[in-house]
Amino acid sequence: MSFSHRTAQASVLALLMAGSLGQAAFAQAGSAVANPELWPKAASPRSITDDRTEAFITDLMSRMSLEEKVGQTIMADGSAISPEDLRKYPLGSVEAGGNTAPDGNDRATPARWLEWIRAYRAVALETGEGKTTIPIIFGIDAVHGHNNIVGATVFPHNVGLGAARDPDLIRRIGEVTAAEVAATGADWTFGPTVAVPRDERWGRAYEGYAEDPEVVKAYAGPMTLGLQGVLKSGQALATNHVVGSAKHFVADGGTEGGKDQGDALISEQDLIRLHAQGYPPAIDAGIMTVMVSFSSWNGVKHSGNKSLQTGVLKERMGFEGFIVGDWNAHGQVEGCTNTNCPQAYIAGMDMVMAPDSWKGLFDNTLAQVRDGTIPMARIDDAVRRVLRVKVKAGLFDGKRPLEGKFELLGAPEHRAVAREAVRKSLVLLKNQGVLPIKSAARVLVAGDGADDIGKQSGGWTLTWQGTGNKNSDFPGGQSIYAGIAEAVKAGGGQAELAPDGAFKTRPDVAVVVFGENPYAEFQGDVTNLEYQPGDKRDLALIKSLKAQGIPVVAVFLTGRPLWTNPEINASDAFVAAWLPGSEGGGVADVLIGNKAGKPRHDFKGKLSFSWPKRANQVPLNRGDAGYDPQFAYGYGLSYAKPGKVATLSEDPGVVSAAINVDRYFIAGRAPAPWTLNIGGALAVKPIDAGAQENARLAEWSGEGNGSLQVMGQPVDLSRQTTGDMAVSIRYRVDVAPEKPVSLAIACGESCGAALDVTSTFSSGKIGEWRTAKIKLSCFKAKGADMEHVSSPFALSTTGRFALAFTEIRLASNEGDAVCP
Repeated sequence: MSFSHRTAQASVLALLMAGSLGQAAFAQAGSAVANPELWPKAASPRSITDDRTEAFITDLMSRMSLEEKVGQTIMADGSAISPEDLRKYPLGSVEAGGNTAPDGNDRATPARWLEWIRAYRAVALETGEGKTTIPIIFGIDAVHGHNNIVGATVFPHNVGLGAARDPDLIRRIGEVTAAEVAATGADWTFGPTVAVPRDERWGRAYEGYAEDPEVVKAYAGPMTLGLQGVLKSGQALATNHVVGSAKHFVADGGTEGGKDQGDALISEQDLIRLHAQGYPPAIDAGIMTVMVSFSSWNGVKHSGNKSLQTGVLKERMGFEGFIVGDWNAHGQVEGCTNTNCPQAYIAGMDMVMAPDSWKGLFDNTLAQVRDGTIPMARIDDAVRRVLRVKVKAGLFDGKRPLEGKFELLGAPEHRAVAREAVRKSLVLLKNQGVLPIKSAARVLVAGDGADDIGKQSGGWTLTWQGTGNKNSDFPGGQSIYAGIAEAVKAGGGQAELAPDGAFKTRPDVAVVVFGENPYAEFQGDVTNLEYQPGDKRDLALIKSLKAQGIPVVAVFLTGRPLWTNPEINASDAFVAAWLPGSEGGGVADVLIGNKAGKPRHDFKGKLSFSWPKRANQVPLNRGDAGYDPQFAYGYGLSYAKPGKVATLSEDPGVVSAAINVDRYFIAGRAPAPWTLNIGGALAVKPIDAGAQENARLAEWSGEGNGSLQVMGQPVDLSRQTTGDMAVSIRYRVDVAPEKPVSLAIACGESCGAALDVTSTFSSGKIGEWRTAKIKLSCFKAKGADMEHVSSPFALSTTGRFALAFTEIRLASNEGDAVCP
């Protein structure tokens, strides 16, 4: 950066601080060009290479064709590439994205996972004339244990681990995760996450350890060492370790308004001070890959920012591994598309994640290297870095002694580490003498989270969003109710499960387990921090038990601190359990004492995110001007050090209504801002489908065109489309369609796209309830403008047809969404 540019930047910062420039002007002032001299260096990075490795790579590259070199720089998703495709397109990597699994089956067996991964590997390792044999590297999102696999150990999400303040525990979690990943054949996990979430409205806040970089800085190295082991010169990773990836570079947790894939409008000094602190210790520990964020810094996408990728990460910090992109993130760089982005390569990206766009990207990148748009030296550097990691990972050695040892998945010693993590992550916010509970007591366990391992595990669990999971999907796991029941039975007490609180035997105490339902990424973005705005059903449950004279312990399942003052006031004790994962018994270890009521384990957790006093108190971080939380960063009561909590204010502050972009018909109504619009030869009436008037029956008479539309002000569904989400309808066909049926999305009067869904509504049995999911990307491919959707669902036909429906919404594609 030139002196004149630094001077200009300083002037812009001064004006911004003085209030003379708005954020938009600041974003356009050229401040997204980093000055590497300001950034920290890795202190003594462990080298991932050596002279012998580099000589091997040089020889290998001398024999590689240009097609093979370009292929090494591209990653495809297993849902969009077959093993046979690798014969023509020699890609460097295949991944299993959040909703990707063998045969589209999220509940596939570990044996099928291994067979599937081996099929890609086998093709990549085939020999032949003119072919340079190079193994693929298979990546997966094992972000809180090997969370994609049925039966694996599922650890608490990072929001809970941050509360534990235990680096050694983090290292051991990394070791367990690596061993379980290796058992199923994958080589690489996309972790550790070293984000520093500064606004809990962000839907990925639970993926970060803390709002303060001190915890991230303390954890990045140990998690890297747990996953990869200690790197040794001239030796590959030990066979019980896998490649890690520090992510998402950089400031993914610092975006304006907590918006996922948004823009961090901050100075370079704050970018470094708050958001870069996890990368030097990860590099010191030998992290072999770094994933670049979707997001931007002052208007410039990181995926195209050369000053950050090359100037800072590679040159200043001395990172020797390879930089990988996120899911089609390169397509968001100005001037790029998913299949065409030389800017990402030129910026320093070494492997582009092109899950479903890999073929077009391969062809275009090959042409751009040939015509000089992408310098050959840049491709050679990228290929060298990718091969460097593959050598260090031992992929050329072919030694995989843990593969197929499925007894490692959820092994007792692994679950013991996870249970310890649950115990240490619990934060006690309030206790008026009701905890610990005597093990000889009669305990009612209530709330919709009481016996739901899926809910207590959160997003990124078996599926991307973590929805639709049942306890049977977690063999060997334990719900919070099951853990409590086991603990009180051992002490001579009894536990009764009644999610709605309707007990049969009057209890001595009630434990109410409730909180957020699973979500991931932008689906978790919220506009304020109020828990259950407008629908205080969990508060009502707590109050109903209290009104009967029953002491209540509230166990809150959440991916972030939320404004829960009414729930805290109504409870005798309140525990932030975060998203504890598969080992619910860890909650019982701390809540349930012995027969005499003495603790078996004390509370250890301390808040790593400040707890809000009002729902509109965002952002809220230690060190901010006017910092005034309900419970401060570092707060946490214990049995050894109790404390009293006065009655809290139940004024949430002035909050904006949540923008509902994904629920169109729920519980018998179209929630705001959507309305049902009935047109033409169509009659709609309320019916019961398990509850009073929770469904509608739409009957087309066949007298001309009739349409059922959900209408509202235009909303942006582009991120949901990129995330492979789908329009979902829960329906029952009462009269089969007589004429073709069309499902359309509208984006204004003259914009939209329609699909023929006749087969969808003709294939099932009459009178049988079913669910259909139609990918949003299908409508985009037909020309719909997904940034301005005014009607996300418009069903029409010209013949007789009768359709009952209970729910219309956006849903995660869990291998069950289609393009008709």
